[in-house]
Amino acid sequence: MSFVRTPRLLAAALSVAPMLASPVGTLHAQDRSQSRSMVSSALGVVASESVLASQVGARILEQGGNAIDAAVAANAMMGLVAPMNDGIGGDLFAIVYIAKTGKLYGLNASGWAPTGLTADALIAKGITTMPQRGIHTVTVPGAVNGWDKLLTRFGRKTFADVLAPSIDYATNGFPIGEVVSVYWRDSEGVLKEDAPTAHTFLPGGRVPKAGEMFRNPELAWTYQQIATGGKAAFYRGAVAQKILATSTRHGGTMNSADLTAFDAEWVDPLSTTYRGWTVYELPPNGQGIAALEMLNIMERFPLAAAGHNSPAALHLMIEAKKLAYADMQRYDADPRFAAIPVEAMRSKAYAAKRALLIDSARAACNVDAGTPSATDNGTTYLSVVDREGNMISLIQSNYSTVGFGSGLAVDGAGFVLHNRGGGFTLDKASPNVLAGRKRPLHTIIPAFMEKDSVRIAFGIMGGWNQAQAHAQFVSNVVDFGMNVQGALDVPRFSKETFPGCDVNLESRIPEATRQALTARGHQIIMRGDYSSTRMGSGQAVLRDFSTGVNSGASDPRKDGAAIAELRRAAAKTTARTTGSTIKK
Repeated sequence: MSFVRTPRLLAAALSVAPMLASPVGTLHAQDRSQSRSMVSSALGVVASESVLASQVGARILEQGGNAIDAAVAANAMMGLVAPMNDGIGGDLFAIVYIAKTGKLYGLNASGWAPTGLTADALIAKGITTMPQRGIHTVTVPGAVNGWDKLLTRFGRKTFADVLAPSIDYATNGFPIGEVVSVYWRDSEGVLKEDAPTAHTFLPGGRVPKAGEMFRNPELAWTYQQIATGGKAAFYRGAVAQKILATSTRHGGTMNSADLTAFDAEWVDPLSTTYRGWTVYELPPNGQGIAALEMLNIMERFPLAAAGHNSPAALHLMIEAKKLAYADMQRYDADPRFAAIPVEAMRSKAYAAKRALLIDSARAACNVDAGTPSATDNGTTYLSVVDREGNMISLIQSNYSTVGFGSGLAVDGAGFVLHNRGGGFTLDKASPNVLAGRKRPLHTIIPAFMEKDSVRIAFGIMGGWNQAQAHAQFVSNVVDFGMNVQGALDVPRFSKETFPGCDVNLESRIPEATRQALTARGHQIIMRGDYSSTRMGSGQAVLRDFSTGVNSGASDPRKDGAAIAELRRAAAKTTARTTGSTIKK
C-alpha cells in the first residue's frame, strides 16, 4: 500500500471532487434539502427527542426557570416517555454556558462500579469477557446526583418544580411515540425475562403500541420521593433500598456505601480549534477526546473544496475516524485510575503526524493506535438556551436501547438500571479494566462550539457513533455553511466497529458516491434514509449574541422537536362599569 506522506497530495485529490451546488440552509424555501426550518425566538428554546419533553422544558422557562432548570425537567420527562433510552437508572454528562460570565462548566455524573464488581470476581465465576446485560453490568446511576449538582449550582427551581410535570404525566399517562414504540417492540423478549421489568413495561403482558396511552405510577412515586427528599431519597432513602434489593435478588454486589459515597464532579471542558471555531468536549472517561482528534486530522485537508459528502471528503473523514478511535480505545479510561495523554491526543502536531497515514486512494482496514507523547446504543440528548443566553448541552443514557439497559427494572420504582458497566473490559492490560469504584469508558458526550458572537450547544447520541457524528456536525456548520437544522438533517456515515473497513451509510448518499467509496476499499452497509439506530440523532440550540436571537433544531431521525418559550403577557381585567383597565 502506498501511503500519502503529505496532506498536499490528498488536497489535490480533494480539489477535483464536485462542489455542492449550494449549502443546505441557503437553498430557496421552495426547493431545499432541509427537513424543516430552525425554530427561532428572542426567548428560550428547548430541543429534545420528544415534543412533550420540549414542551415541559419550555413551560419551565415560561415559569421563570432558566436553561438548567428546563433541561432537568425535560430530561426527567424523557426518562418517562423513552424509558429504554434513558432515565434515573443511568448516567449524565453536561456542559453549561453562563452568559453573564462567558464561562463553560463541565459535569461528569457517570457512576462507578460497585466495590465488589471486579475483573477477578467475574473471572472467578468463569466469565471471560465483559457481560453486556444483566446485574454485572450495573454501575451506580449518576443522573440524579447530576441533576442535584446542576440545580444547586445554577438552577432557580427546586426538584419539586422541575419534576411536577413528569409526575403528572406518569400518573395520568401519555401516548407512546412512533420511534419509541419500535425500540419497545424490539426489547420485548428481554423485558419478559424479569417479572418486575415485565410488570412495569409490558402492561397487560404486551408491548404498548404507537399512540397508545402508557402510565407509570411507580416512576411517579420515585419522582415524588426525589421531589420531596432530593438526591438523598435516591442514594440513601426509600429508592436506594429498592435499588439494593433488586441488586441482591439478581446476585449483584452493590451495597449502600457504593450509593452513598458516589458524587458527580465538575470538570473543565477540553477544546480544540477548527477553522476559526472553538469546539469543546468533556475529558475522559468519555469519548469526546476522539472528536477533537478527528477534527484536528480533518482540518489538515480542504473539505469544502471536495464538496459535502463527496467520495473524497467521506473517505477522508472515515479514515480520520479510524485513527482517532484507535487512540481513544487504547488510552481512554477513568483518569483516576490511568494516566491518559490528553494534551498530546488533542494537539495539532500529533494530528499532523496521524494525518500522514491516510492513503487518498485506499481505505485502511486495520489501524493501530499512535504514540501520543505528551509534554505534559441507548441515550437521549437535549439542549436548552434561555432568554438571557444561558445554555446547556446535556446527554443522559441507559446505554443499550434494545433491552432497556441492563434489562432489569428496580422492583416497584418504575425505572431500569443501566448496563454502563458493559463499557469495561476484563483485559488486565487495558487502562479500562473493570475495578471497584472505577468508571467505565463512556460513549455519551455533550458538545459546545463558539465563534465571535455565536454559541452552539449540540450533541448527537448513538453509542460509538457520537464522536464521529460530532465531527460531521461541526464540518457541516463550518466547512459547508449549514444552519444547525441542516447540519443535523443531512446524511451521515457511522463506523460502529474499531477494526475493519465496514462503514454504515444512509441511503440518501448517492449511488455514485457509494461506488467510489467501494472502489477505495470501503465495505458499505446500507441503512435507511434516516437511520437513528446507526447514525444516532441529535439536537442543537444556538445563540447569536449580536442579535439576541436564539434558535433550535431537532433531528428528524427521532420523535422530537425544538420548542420556543412563549412570551408571558401581562394579565389584565377590564372593569365593564367604567371601561378602565385594571392590572392584576
